[in-house]
Amino acid sequence: MDIGPQLATFSTRFLGIFIEAVSFLLLGSLLSGLIEVFITKEDIVKIVPRNLVLATLMGSFLGFLFPVCECGVVPVARRLYQKGLPVSVGITFLLAAPVMNPIVFASTYAAFGWGPILIGRYVITWVIAMVVGLLFSFQTKPQRLINPQAILSISGGSELAKPLRTPRPVIIPGLRKSLGLASEDFFEMGRYLVFGSLLAALMQTFITQESLKALATNPVNSVLVMAGLAFLLSVCSTVDAFIALGFARTFTAGSILTFLTFGPMVDIKSAAMYMGVFRRRTVLYMVVLPFLLSVLFGVWLNLNVTF
Repeated sequence: MDIGPQLATFSTRFLGIFIEAVSFLLLGSLLSGLIEVFITKEDIVKIVPRNLVLATLMGSFLGFLFPVCECGVVPVARRLYQKGLPVSVGITFLLAAPVMNPIVFASTYAAFGWGPILIGRYVITWVIAMVVGLLFSFQTKPQRLINPQAILSISGGSELAKPLRTPRPVIIPGLRKSLGLASEDFFEMGRYLVFGSLLAALMQTFITQESLKALATNPVNSVLVMAGLAFLLSVCSTVDAFIALGFARTFTAGSILTFLTFGPMVDIKSAAMYMGVFRRRTVLYMVVLPFLLSVLFGVWLNLNVTF
């Protein structure tokens, strides 16, 4: 059996996924270094509402302040946790930010224009992120959700920890320190990115899109197929709208929206990176809950709405 062509395909797809994602991981690591040095715990206390519903609402829009995709958002969230961000708010941020940011808005508008796909993508993403974040807010001991090896200190309950007053760093030394911290984050999270990219490339090599097109027009199966593709293809949220556009004439509108909402929240590489921040059970819930909700939205739209 000649495995040469498959090996070449695997290598090409792995490099494509990794190179596409690593630049955004670098951006997220740089932002995380700046957060660690220049944002104090006092800043988080002032910014984040005490009410967890309002705090979760704020977390759903943090992507417009930190415009990073699903790869870059993980190191940013980890640093925010170390600054005292509530766990549920951070989870909402992780799920929403890969879509709820200006770069993805521009790419989705360029692909589909102003219409039901663009609006639906943002409404569904916001609803799912809020629901999942609020569900996690019921955990009375949020430290149970976090991987203790990744997060050394974390706020508990519904209130942020009372921080000690910390001085502001001088700009130039602070930038140097932030770059050092960014490099640590980059290599720490990079191993999870490599592992996730390897899995995604394996799936893409042995499961072809053409074999799934027979299910494209069924209102239920098409949604399940596109949710699976979103997870397996692991396409960056900044360009996934153009990938979805290639399926738009074949697959149902509900399944396209499922692809555009579930994929940025959870794919193979981001799920692997979540393992560097959360416990395994937490990651399982972060995969299953968005999957079920996005599929439910997609099937309901296919059965009840005509685009």
